[in-house]
Amino acid sequence: MSFGRAPARAADNNDYPTSARADYVFGCMKANGDTRLSLDQCSCSIDVIASILRYDDYVAAETVASVSQQAGQIGGMMRNTGAARDVLETLRRAQAEAQVRCF
Repeated sequence: MSFGRAPARAADNNDYPTSARADYVFGCMKANGDTRLSLDQCSCSIDVIASILRYDDYVAAETVASVSQQAGQIGGMMRNTGAARDVLETLRRAQAEAQVRCF
């Protein structure tokens, strides 16, 4: 059995709702040229992320990422909280792995 860098299969990580996967793919495609190639790469990317992070953890990390970009006290609190940084770092590692495997 080979354990190469094949993309994760959606069936292996089916706790992500289809709408969440679609939102990710649409946003990813916009950022990567809206081509057939970007569709394949972005679909692969969310599958890899889903193979690394449970959906609840993905939602938490995306929330931290969004809130930490806001100016002011709330954004500052998110940027300066160890737990928030850890959640965000886990998402960033999953995204980096997806980048390596899919793009």
